[in-house]
Amino acid sequence: MAKIRVHQLAKTLEISNDDLLAALSKHNIEVKSHLSGLDDESVELITAKLQGGSKTEAKGEEKAKKKPAKEAPKKTSKAKEPKAEAPAEEKTEAPAEAPVEALVEEKAEETSEAPAKEKVAKSAKLKDLEFKTPVIVGELAQALDVKANQLIVELMQLNVMANINQSIDNDIAEKLSKKYGFNLILSKREKKLTEVVEETAPEEKTYSDDETDPRPPIIAFFGHVDHGKTSLQDKMRKSNVAAGEAGGITQHIGASEVVFNGQKITFIDTPGHEAFTQMRARGAHVTDIAVLVVAADDGFMPQTIEALNHARAAGVQIIVAMNKMDLEGADTEKVLRQMMENELMAEEWGGEVAALPVSAETGEGIDELLERIVLETEMMELKANPKLPGQALVIESRIEPGLGPAVNLIVQNGTIKVGDGVICGENVGKVKVLIDASGKRIKSAGPSTPVQLIGLDGLPGCGSKLVTDKNIKKLKKLAEDRAYERKQEVNAPKLAANLEDLFRQMEEGSRKELKVIVKSDVHGTLEAVKDSLSKIESEKINLNIIHSGVGGITDNDVMLASASDAIIVGFHVRVNAGVNNVAKREEVEIRLYSVIYELIAQMKESMLGKLDPELRESVLGKAEILQIFKLSAGKICGSKVQQGFMQVGAKARVYRDNDVIYNGDLASLRRYQDDVKEVREGDECGILLDNFKDFEIGDVIEVYEHHELEVTL
Repeated sequence: MAKIRVHQLAKTLEISNDDLLAALSKHNIEVKSHLSGLDDESVELITAKLQGGSKTEAKGEEKAKKKPAKEAPKKTSKAKEPKAEAPAEEKTEAPAEAPVEALVEEKAEETSEAPAKEKVAKSAKLKDLEFKTPVIVGELAQALDVKANQLIVELMQLNVMANINQSIDNDIAEKLSKKYGFNLILSKREKKLTEVVEETAPEEKTYSDDETDPRPPIIAFFGHVDHGKTSLQDKMRKSNVAAGEAGGITQHIGASEVVFNGQKITFIDTPGHEAFTQMRARGAHVTDIAVLVVAADDGFMPQTIEALNHARAAGVQIIVAMNKMDLEGADTEKVLRQMMENELMAEEWGGEVAALPVSAETGEGIDELLERIVLETEMMELKANPKLPGQALVIESRIEPGLGPAVNLIVQNGTIKVGDGVICGENVGKVKVLIDASGKRIKSAGPSTPVQLIGLDGLPGCGSKLVTDKNIKKLKKLAEDRAYERKQEVNAPKLAANLEDLFRQMEEGSRKELKVIVKSDVHGTLEAVKDSLSKIESEKINLNIIHSGVGGITDNDVMLASASDAIIVGFHVRVNAGVNNVAKREEVEIRLYSVIYELIAQMKESMLGKLDPELRESVLGKAEILQIFKLSAGKICGSKVQQGFMQVGAKARVYRDNDVIYNGDLASLRRYQDDVKEVREGDECGILLDNFKDFEIGDVIEVYEHHELEVTL
């Protein structure tokens, strides 16, 4: 087995490196430093000594086992004996600091017990031992009736580093238990919930849809960046949403409604930038029809194909809108050909997918697109039951000033009413306010209705399912139970790491790190920003998001950044009043962004800025010393340039028998009687080095320079 380093053993025994080194020295185990390795015998010896309890206790236990009957009378008689005999009895015991020979004997006695136990265990039938997971080292040692340090040593021999409070793998625990004669039967620990949770969670309940009514279709617009998804909806709504988006890029998932020929249609606009892949995926799972927007002049782009895959995975009907038909470069044949290449056959070419030419600028084809959506809807026969309890999907969540947590929803079935109890994961509350797509307060929202809900006690994750129930007390108990379960999972003891994991952690710990606090206006955008930052790869520096949240930048964010040496990144948020003064005092940098391209690019620049410059050495020339002249200025070596050139001010090394004896600077060059800056190959010259005069004939002078390379991640 590989040797265990001193610092690893110190960490396992929960003592300092210095204390362990002192203990090793005291017991004549020679090590140089905390990086030195220890063999199995030394580890077992020092562990038994440090964790096996005091010698007095150990001796007392041995006496109690060997002579339980005779000890009692001796103690009573001892009180009547003269005091002079008491030291004589003490002399028979080992002193507090036993010599190495006594320690070795004690170790031999301890180790001799283990094989005996093993023999008994092997000869006897294994006893069943019931144990709750996770398996903690200290608890297992107590159950097996062995000392914890003995178990720790055996784990080390199995290449597992664990202290008394850490958990170990189930297979390892079973193996150790068999060694001591037990058959380990593992079971999960019972969760102490405040109330027995019903078998079916409210979000998973299904209802009879006997009394169903037609519901409006939910349409999602997908496509590449700047292909005109939002602009198309602007034309349909006769609004101007895109102008309000930073850089013309949709940053959140938004929902709205239009009425065409008496048919209500719900629209979801999804971002096209690659950073919002997760948000786009959520949009696909809630929609009935996906409108794939393709610019007729650009054709299919990377995000177009990605969006198409999301729509396919969600199993929704696809309509292709060939936008920007007003441009000269518009080429519908190119788009149709690319559709076929991506296994999406247009109706014009004998397929089943509608491909309609449109223009968000001129309005060309808008009515035809809406008519096709209504036609597809009629064929799909979409139904829902508005009389059921409300079931909705979270599209977005944010903190609204003066209102608190606000959740954007699409109602999928049933009806959500003001006053209903609602639960979404661990978040619970009562519906206080419902706001429709036009900003008006409403009392209820039925199927396929986009609505903003105020009343939850926190911000749920995007894509979470929200349901209503009249029994608010029951919902609160359920939310408490869920929070308890999550806390138990987070606080569960982590499995002990093996040596390979420890070395990897040490290596990663030596890398540079850029710490970042991320704040955004809405939950979905926050996830997209964090996902983008996590994809920045580097072998030299880590980007660590130490905190993230929704809402403006506060004093607490600044103080956390100051304590952890982090920068604060705000996306679509403002800095709260007075926070800039605190940041200036604490020397914390705050950066605000509205376009994700800029944020990612500047984070990469910041990571590069923390890296040390990389230098590359290049040899300029070499010269051999042929003669040495003693002048008032010092020793000048008469040399001949054999390769390249000599240059004043360059770095210089002197080699003697291939060994470097000097490393410094070339101070001056002389050619005949003149001082020169440079001497080329084949010429002779006098060379004076800075602070070096111990030349010998035959030495080789090499001059070189350093080039600073461009730093990369």
